Amino acid sequence: MIRINLLPVRAAKKKESALQQLAIAGISAGAVLAIILILFFIRVAQISSTKNDIAAANAKISELKTRIGKLDAIKKLKDEVKKKLDVLATLRKNKSGPAERLATLSNVTPDQLWLLSYKENGDDVRITGLSMNEELIAQFIRALEASADYERVELVVSEQQDVSGLKLKRFDLSLRLEHPKPPEQPGAPKK
Repeated sequence: MIRINLLPVRAAKKKESALQQLAIAGISAGAVLAIILILFFIRVAQISSTKNDIAAANAKISELKTRIGKLDAIKKLKDEVKKKLDVLATLRKNKSGPAERLATLSNVTPDQLWLLSYKENGDDVRITGLSMNEELIAQFIRALEASADYERVELVVSEQQDVSGLKLKRFDLSLRLEHPKPPEQPGAPKK
């Protein structure tokens, strides 16, 4: 009888099967490693892209901050110019006012009536003076009311005062400045 020894064939098959399993395991490990490396590089690219986006956004923010700083400077400059224009408008409005008012006051002051003080506080005016008698004070009040510069003239105090042996009348007046009305423009609607 002939005997066939199948053990070397089985051993060869086992060896071949083990090699196949090792090759499959190596290929699987390589594929997993390749997938992990691909995912790693994709993530690194995403991180790099995000950092670039952040840097671009920060650059845009700093550019906008400089623009905002320029806008704030322009606003401050605008406010300063507006204040200066307001002061100029006030000066233009009052440029002839005090001189004209004092000239009017000088013209309407009767002889034997002396002014001791003249104080303006906004539109309110206080005048203190001395007079020989009450009639001169009344004449002075009527002249002030008739002038175009003053209105609402009121006698606050009138009392007798002895000055160097003369009996004079000391008086205090309260009045308001009268502002001229601007001329109406033709074609403007009437109120």
